[in-house]
Amino acid sequence: MSQLIAVIGGDARYLELIRQLQTLPDTTIILVGFDKLEQGFTGLKQMDFDDLEPDKLDAVVLPITGTDMAGYVETVFSDQPIHIEKEWFLKLNKSTQVFTGITNDYLSSAAKESDVSLIPLLDRDDVAIYNSIPTAEGTIMMAIEHTDYTIHSSRVIVVGFGRVGNTVANKFAALGAKVSVSGSSIKDLARINEMGLTAIPLSELDAYTSECDLLINTIPAPVVEKDSIQHLPPHALIMDLASKPGGTDFNYAEQRGIQAILARSLPGIVAPKTAGKILADVIKQLVTKGD
Repeated sequence: MSQLIAVIGGDARYLELIRQLQTLPDTTIILVGFDKLEQGFTGLKQMDFDDLEPDKLDAVVLPITGTDMAGYVETVFSDQPIHIEKEWFLKLNKSTQVFTGITNDYLSSAAKESDVSLIPLLDRDDVAIYNSIPTAEGTIMMAIEHTDYTIHSSRVIVVGFGRVGNTVANKFAALGAKVSVSGSSIKDLARINEMGLTAIPLSELDAYTSECDLLINTIPAPVVEKDSIQHLPPHALIMDLASKPGGTDFNYAEQRGIQAILARSLPGIVAPKTAGKILADVIKQLVTKGD
């Protein structure tokens, strides 16, 4: 039985995602918001959003950012605004799967009211763990670009030991950095010690930052605050990998003359092809087998 998938907007990652979706058997892909794309996709339909027939769609792939709180979709490859009203979701079949990177109140409520399945891909463990690899590589790249000392023997503190923090700590340690990881749970602190790294209780972070060259935050909450920043040496670099607005007091870091970078969406920047394949692999699995 053939299926119809609409890809609505997206960034460089979605070019590879589309290529991967093309390999699905008995599947028609409709592209919306790609009219400025220089390279075409053979055999795919380009369509204006208003010309879509939502009741015929088996799946909808929204950008990583989903929609804003008014229902507008960010389009990198089009100048045409795309506005998805809540009423549009009501026209979808109940069996339609709606994929997004992240969700918000507008998108979640629209999906709930229309009783369709909304799948925020970046919330999934498999996607987040695979994405942590290009994130870690991008962090290493930025560390090299913005410092005048080697990662080897640098004193690195990673704040947070989730899916990203774990991989980042591993990769920096593999390069010879002296890595400490700050976590809040007893389980995480035990695992950090088991890995041969230095465990720092999150509540005591400020007591350790005086001996830190690179401070890498992965927690999307205000955790790198004045007490921790004021003890950093002048040459230290803060890289915040958490989702916007990050977990760092950027204003205070600037007052102190400490360079602090909010490094968002690194997979899409440093490895869009890999990041697109990661997303496509999950979508292909779900549209062919169901979640």
